[in-house]
Amino acid sequence: MTKLIASSFVTAVLAFLVLPVIFIVWVAFFDSSFLTFPPPGYTFHWFAEAARNPVFLNGFVTSLIVVAIASTISVFSGAMAAIVLVRYQFPGREALNGLLLSPLIIPNIVLGIALYIFFIAIADTLSIDLIASNVGLIIAHTMLVLPWAVRLIGANLIGMDRSIEEAACNLGAKSGTVFFRVTLPLMRGGIVAAALFSFIVSFENLELSLLIVSPGHTTLPIAQMQYLEFNMDPTIAAVSTVQILVIAALLLITDRFVKLSRIV
Repeated sequence: MTKLIASSFVTAVLAFLVLPVIFIVWVAFFDSSFLTFPPPGYTFHWFAEAARNPVFLNGFVTSLIVVAIASTISVFSGAMAAIVLVRYQFPGREALNGLLLSPLIIPNIVLGIALYIFFIAIADTLSIDLIASNVGLIIAHTMLVLPWAVRLIGANLIGMDRSIEEAACNLGAKSGTVFFRVTLPLMRGGIVAAALFSFIVSFENLELSLLIVSPGHTTLPIAQMQYLEFNMDPTIAAVSTVQILVIAALLLITDRFVKLSRIV
């Protein structure tokens, strides 16, 4: 009886969480400019409309550029940091680990305000305006996704069988050869998972980007928010549906390499 109650409660919670997503996907196919129930019919028109909208296209391109650069930097830096934190013991190790993971416990809106003030201070002191271009946005997104890269790659390293590396050393391989020919291939799963998860976290971020984005530029989540200010048609649902499908696919692939239950 207890198991039945627990299962029913879990099912109800999951349904409550998933129902809005299902509703958004459903609305994306409504054959009506207004949200009417029941819908008069179904169509793919709104997906084509979203693809023709320059605001969404420009936001998508900006998001891809920022995500690609931020994810590359975070995965490379996260891999190096994870190796140091997992493989070595040294004074200040816990402090370094806490520093690298600290963005996870700070709300994005607070982090965005702090970075905005910091960038303004840099502009006043050094006359370098990081907000005038996408540089500031890339720095902000790198800070946002770096902790996830450290956690994912670190989780992969913890579960790695080190006897393979020891065997390579015993057979005469030098440390550099062991790293590039043995350790790095064994880390591939964690690195791929970190890259995919960094893409997800950065691509769907709104709060941080809203405060750091440069004038005349916009990311896809910001473009969606701005579109909703003056429009209320299924186009926004179509864009959100594509986002949902892409993020869901990337999460499934990420979980294939490193179980997400180990790091979230």
